[in-house]
Order: sequence, then structure tokens, then C-alpha cells
Amino acid sequence: MLDDLDRRILRHLQADPAHSLPELADLLKTTSSRLSRRLDKLHASGILKGQQAIIDWRALGYAVEVSLRVTLDKTQTRAFDEFIAAARDIPEVIEIQTFLGRVDVRLSVIARDMPHYQTIYRAQILTLPHIADIEALMHVARIKSDESLPL
Repeated sequence: MLDDLDRRILRHLQADPAHSLPELADLLKTTSSRLSRRLDKLHASGILKGQQAIIDWRALGYAVEVSLRVTLDKTQTRAFDEFIAAARDIPEVIEIQTFLGRVDVRLSVIARDMPHYQTIYRAQILTLPHIADIEALMHVARIKSDESLPL
């Protein structure tokens, strides 16, 4: 599926996605046109989905992150869809994950401080539809957060 050049391209992009095409071609000891064709192939196959800016929300004044584990009232047939649609509209919800098991959904919520979090929790989180149970876990430290793959 991937050859050595593809893997090297992906490793370099994971390490520093800001490389220009000529810089990356030089690092990989290939031509810009060959690299461009390979990048097009990786995009077309869905392996490479694009580039994004990663913003450090702490640098913008958000000091609190809370993980909310939510169990939904599954007697309601549209509980998941309605809950997730409403949760997406809360700007401070930066991640939504769904699970099989006792916990149905996990929300990652950021806030400037604890009073701000309390406002978000009371005014927006608790008004989300179909909540049967909710548990809050305060983040203390992020030990590893890495989306790089072992290529």
C-alpha cells in the first residue's frame, strides 16, 4: 500500500507540516514534481487529509479542561443525534466522542477559569437534551497527546 517514499513523506509531514514543497523535496532527495504527484496520490486515497493549524487554547487564556462522561436516556430514539447536535453548538466543547458501554458520550470542555466553567456547565451543558447521568473529571495534566503514527 505505502512504499518507502510515501512513508518518508508522511514522517516528514508529521514532524513539520510547514515545509514548503521544494524544502520537503530536498529533504527527501526527490524532485518537486514527483513529490507533488505523491502528495496528490496520498490525498486522493484518503491517507493524507490535509493540514491544519493547531492552536494552543491555554495561550488564549483557557486554563481549565473538564472531561464530561455522559450517559443518555436511550429510551428516546433520537437521543444521540439530538444530544450531539446540541453539544456541537457549544463553542467551549472542543471534542465529542461516542462509546459503547455504560458511558455513551464524552465531551471535552474548556473554560477560562472555574467560574467560567460553572457558567458553561449550568447554562449550556445541563440544558443538553436526553442526559440521564453526567460525571465530570477535571484534567490535571496531559501526559501524552500525539497524533503521529509509527510510519
